[in-house]
Amino acid sequence: MSHERVNRIRERLQKLQPVALQIEDESHLHAGHPGARGGAGHYRVTITAEAFRGKSPLARHRLVYDCVDDMMPHEVHALAIHASVPE
Repeated sequence: MSHERVNRIRERLQKLQPVALQIEDESHLHAGHPGARGGAGHYRVTITAEAFRGKSPLARHRLVYDCVDDMMPHEVHALAIHASVPE
């Protein structure tokens, strides 16, 4: 199930046309947390996209959250996001 979620997150983030994208399932690190008990996962997203250029860190995070909002909070409990622009 976790692999399927990672793939679904990856598919949704394609809207941002990333030049680099890494998604790590960190759910095992959060076992027992209230959101994790219900089966929702914790993920770390590292994404590089031109869509972030000129945007504040908060605005970058909002763009990522907008892509996966339909998965929260039942499938995705938390995202750790590192969003950058291409160099």
